[in-house]
Amino acid sequence: QVRFVESGGGLAQPGGSLRLSCVVSGFTFSDYHMSWFRQAPGKEREKVATISSSADKTHYRDTVQGRFTISRDNANNLVYLLMNGLKVEDTAVYYCNVPGQRADGSHFGSWGHGTQVSVSS
Repeated sequence: QVRFVESGGGLAQPGGSLRLSCVVSGFTFSDYHMSWFRQAPGKEREKVATISSSADKTHYRDTVQGRFTISRDNANNLVYLLMNGLKVEDTAVYYCNVPGQRADGSHFGSWGHGTQVSVSS
C-alpha cells in the first residue's frame, strides 16, 4: 500500500523558515521522482518542487524559486522541503507525492494528510 506521511508544518512569520519532511512506503522510493504540492484555501492544488529519482535534478515553480529547496534521502525513503523567506501567500497544506499523469497530478492516486503551513505576522 502506497503511503505518504508529511510533517514539519506550523506557524511562521513572514521571512521565517520551516523544514517539511515526508516519509514514504509501499513502493521503491529510489525509482521515482518526488514532488511537493500545496493547496491553499479555495485554490487548486499546485506542484511546488520536484526532485529526480537520483537527486541530480530539481525544478521549482517560479513563485518559490530561490526560497525553497527540495532534497531526498533514498536510504531512508525521505523527502524534504526547506522553505526560507516565507511569505503569507505560502500558506497552504503541503503534500509530498510521486508526480504523474493522473488528473490529480499524482502517479499512484493516493495522498497523505498533508501538513499545514501558516505564514502570518
